Amino acid sequence: MTTLTDRPRTALVVIDVQNAVVAGGHDRDAVVGAIAGLVDRAREAGVDVVWVQHSSEHLVEGSDEWQIVPELTRAGTEPVVHKRYADSFEETDLEQTLAERGVGHLVVTGAQTDECVRSTLHGAIVRGYDATLVSDAHTTEDQSAYGAPTPDLVIAHTNLYWTYHTAPGRTAGTVAAADVDFGAFASA
Repeated sequence: MTTLTDRPRTALVVIDVQNAVVAGGHDRDAVVGAIAGLVDRAREAGVDVVWVQHSSEHLVEGSDEWQIVPELTRAGTEPVVHKRYADSFEETDLEQTLAERGVGHLVVTGAQTDECVRSTLHGAIVRGYDATLVSDAHTTEDQSAYGAPTPDLVIAHTNLYWTYHTAPGRTAGTVAAADVDFGAFASA
């Protein structure tokens, strides 16, 4: 259980699934499809969906590149967290947004696996949240020209180490999109 008191709820967190961010993402269409299915299932189960949207000098807020991909639609009541750093908690209102909703468990999806997804997972655990990574609902682009492993290996490695990640009083782990059971998560 989360170390955050009075936080029984779960939220699905969709990180940076924006046009330019996922354009070159590994297995992009399957990942976006998995996220779309999770969004629908979370809504049906009464689980909060929190959208995270990155901006920078190369990803200008309001531009077409900055927009959430057209396959995903945010409901008007679902919060959007705007960020400029990899960790979705850094200089954002994510913590306040989650606290207001009583959220102590994050189900994490999105992009880029090796930057914003990893940073947010670690940021969540450090701040006392339980954090579950959906193993087939995150992606990254090919950075192998710069010495990184290929995207499939980055994704596999992240899934491997997050499956076994631990912290006192908190849970981590991975689950395939098809196996996410939002009904099992507290949503009081």
